[in-house]
Amino acid sequence: MRVTKRTNIAMRVLMYCAANPDRLVTKHEIAERCNASENHLAQVINQLAQMGFLHTQRGRNGGLELGRPAIEIVIGDVFRALEQPVPLAECFADVDNTCPLKEACRLRDALNNAANAFYETLDLITLDSLVCDNPALLEIISPAGCTARRRPGTLVNAGAID
Repeated sequence: MRVTKRTNIAMRVLMYCAANPDRLVTKHEIAERCNASENHLAQVINQLAQMGFLHTQRGRNGGLELGRPAIEIVIGDVFRALEQPVPLAECFADVDNTCPLKEACRLRDALNNAANAFYETLDLITLDSLVCDNPALLEIISPAGCTARRRPGTLVNAGAID
């Protein structure tokens, strides 16, 4: 099984948003930090927003953020939503299936079981678990001195005062 470019970019977007929860992030900064084209990002962001994984805000102070807490975003759900329409083999396609073995072939069942095992493994992983306590990732995708707008009412560098 091969993960599509769309799913790969979607995971970068989601991890970036999860690593920057206190502010709206921009498509431009994600493109720079995650090495992705803004055109591909726009398509993926739109799809993720339609599925409820992201919330987008248009305008001068706009940007995007997670549509729900990172701990509630199950990676298996993301992959299923983005990958499921892609057939693993010709015999999975409803149209254009010309395989003469489809009625007797056991490979289809084996591939179906393997795909289900793949998704079930990803069901154990949340977006939060990919980002939380991962300082190496945070160093890469949490830009210092970022110019993106903070959401109104959020505090910057809020911490306990000794």
